[in-house]
Amino acid sequence: MQRMGMIIGLNPDKVAEYKRLHAAVWPEILALISSCNIRSYTIFLREPENVLFGTFEYHGTDFAADMAKMAADPRNQEWWAECMPCQIPLETRAEGEWWATMEEVFHLD
Repeated sequence: MQRMGMIIGLNPDKVAEYKRLHAAVWPEILALISSCNIRSYTIFLREPENVLFGTFEYHGTDFAADMAKMAADPRNQEWWAECMPCQIPLETRAEGEWWATMEEVFHLD
């Protein structure tokens, strides 16, 4: 299992919309996330800075393949079309990233 952390900005004008979307995530999206070997997925919001922090556990053996599967799913592309206009990617993110990934520097079970 690999723990993942990621961060992105949230458009101040879209905070309510983003919260509304995530209060009722589409069932197909929840099933897709699980089928891509993601568990314990949580998104935190820090206001008033409007920063989102996401964390999850990856339980698969081919992260790139699972992420490609997720990206190719038509229903997920619809979900992203709803969510992405709410988000503001960090300028310092790596090439090809939307959410900027983070290095785990400490963990305690």
